[in-house]
Amino acid sequence: MSARVLVVDDNPLNVKLLTAKLAQDYYVVSTASDGTQALASVKASPPDLILLDVMMPGLDGFEVCRRLKADPETRHIPIIMVTALSDTADRLRGLEAGVDDFLTKPVNDLALMSRVRSLLRLKMLMDEWRLREETAVQAGLMTPSEERPRPITPARALILEDDPHEQERLVAILKEGDIEGKVFTTLAEAIAAAHVEPSDLVIGSLDLAHEDGLQLCARLRANEETRALPLLMVSRPESVERLARGLDLGANDYVVRPLEPSEVLARVRIQLRQKRHYDRLREHYERNLALALVDSLTGAFNRRHWDNQLPKILARHLRDHHPLAILSIDLDHFKRVNDTYGHAVGDQVLKSVVNRLAIRLRPLDLLARLGGEEFAVALPDTDLAQAMIIAERLRQTVADPPLDIATLPKPLTLTVSLGIAAINAQQQRKDETPDALQARADAALYRAKKEGRNCVRVAE
Repeated sequence: MSARVLVVDDNPLNVKLLTAKLAQDYYVVSTASDGTQALASVKASPPDLILLDVMMPGLDGFEVCRRLKADPETRHIPIIMVTALSDTADRLRGLEAGVDDFLTKPVNDLALMSRVRSLLRLKMLMDEWRLREETAVQAGLMTPSEERPRPITPARALILEDDPHEQERLVAILKEGDIEGKVFTTLAEAIAAAHVEPSDLVIGSLDLAHEDGLQLCARLRANEETRALPLLMVSRPESVERLARGLDLGANDYVVRPLEPSEVLARVRIQLRQKRHYDRLREHYERNLALALVDSLTGAFNRRHWDNQLPKILARHLRDHHPLAILSIDLDHFKRVNDTYGHAVGDQVLKSVVNRLAIRLRPLDLLARLGGEEFAVALPDTDLAQAMIIAERLRQTVADPPLDIATLPKPLTLTVSLGIAAINAQQQRKDETPDALQARADAALYRAKKEGRNCVRVAE
């Protein structure tokens, strides 16, 4: 995932090293040599993430962070504080200033890139919620949510660890921070608990004696109910490759053994604070906006929301040079369903189809009912090849197994046709508009219906 990163440091060598590391992963890097220059740079061109040194002449990193977090225009930009200070008091001072994460010099490559990727993933999700809220506020459909942060603690953590000594140590460390730790010794127990027990965080060992701890990352991220649950990995320092794999699978952060209490608590607090903020945005949006922007029959977003969101999504992807795909979806021969079984059955069919589509989409994807049996899906950060895989998966999900409608004597077989239109990150159409993108997806859909239905076609 490409993004714009601002590196702030008064040491030219540090700037050069950080820039080189970030450029290897294709991040677009800008730099500032002091706090004043950093504030001016952020105001002129807000980055997606800031790497901020602490010890600088004039405004130090703490003051820069405080000013950025106090400004409504910049408070949502993630800040990673890069410092030679390892004292607990300095870390707490950074957290109080609003820093989202911290790294200690010399910077470890794995630590740097994992923190960057994790915060950028979270920012993308947060931006999606804020964009939806902003759209609704501008339309007069809801009031802005309060900005006051929620208390981080008390909190509850689920722990997967089969070493008795490490279990006791983790529970004791968390207790110091007013966090209750509940221990599970097997993967199955931890996964089951994450689905049914209220929790704020999962801490998982990668050093289990008889199981692969990476399965915890994969299983949590594969399920809708636990996808947004923060996950902190614990591992031996030599397990670099496994840590990297866990981060790729969706873990939020990690700590290495031997566990240092201030490090563990600081990283746990970071994850809890981010979760509280995410929960606040999500709950406020869902509570105030559901009736205004959701189709009352199916639970998908309505045409009004689609028309408001698509221009903003497209503009953002064109600006950031990210890929984007949209799908046009139409139920095949739906009129026959209404004519044969009545509109009540037709309504049940529409609900069932939306439920099947929704479970195959990510939280950041936008599914909307445009009218009748016509639907559309926006797939952020998705190129054409990925969109084709997703569209085919959606087609198969609707077609098989047949729909089980309670009022019908036997399951009902129904299919959908899909059209795809996409823009890629490298060769984007500068004149692309929401209407043109939609028209291309619709044209592909018409081809799919003309060429036999129950198929996927791509815009020419």
